[in-house]
Amino acid sequence: MHELPFGEAVTIVRPGPPTEDIYGNDVPGAPTEIPVAGCGVAPRDGTGAAANEITDARDTVIVGLTLYAPYGTDIRATDRVRVGGVLYEVDGQPGAFRSPFTGSTGPVVVALERVTG
Repeated sequence: MHELPFGEAVTIVRPGPPTEDIYGNDVPGAPTEIPVAGCGVAPRDGTGAAANEITDARDTVIVGLTLYAPYGTDIRATDRVRVGGVLYEVDGQPGAFRSPFTGSTGPVVVALERVTG
């Protein structure tokens, strides 16, 4: 899959190489931002896309999106993705598909999630 002609740009935010804190513990380094153009973004279905839960008198809201990035986009389960200025966590392992019959490729499909509250 090539960039979608009317797709939107997103930014992958990847943790930098680990560094040591003053106590000798490994901590993530400064994040690297990777722009990706021509992506499709869609809301996830109602079973988990906007779930609400009340915990300790606070409302927890879970918002989910599905990202369709061009084939070959390097996105990892440890990345975060900025869509429309909002930062989402990658939920699970991204997946991609190449047809064994035609060699055609589909998008890299990524579940994104944001929890507030």
